[in-house]
Amino acid sequence: MSEQDYHPSSRFGGDMSRNEVEMDLSKFMEMLQENSALKDKIRTLEDEKNDNPYQKFIFVAQAIDSWRIIPRCFLGVYMYLLYYTTFWFMDLPEPSFEQSGLISIVVGAGAAWFGLYTNSSKPKV
Repeated sequence: MSEQDYHPSSRFGGDMSRNEVEMDLSKFMEMLQENSALKDKIRTLEDEKNDNPYQKFIFVAQAIDSWRIIPRCFLGVYMYLLYYTTFWFMDLPEPSFEQSGLISIVVGAGAAWFGLYTNSSKPKV
């Protein structure tokens, strides 16, 4: 009897140099049933509901983050401030250097706010 034909475990055999395996049909069916049982167990474990008491807060945080509510609120407040200060400045009979400096800072801050707003989104992966 050659070494190639001798299978001490009676489970596997074949020519390993050609990536071939011989297996008894009953052992093969056993292995398929075991594989199927393991897959079923994995499915049941994945289907079990894991209750997280903070899941509602996580959903709210994700909604606020995806809708960008906070940056939009800041921009809304800035637009109101810009509108109010611009009309205040235009109603002045003779604006001083300090008053024009204030308006220049408020208008210049708009560029910074807009830059922060447009660059604050998550990178698309």
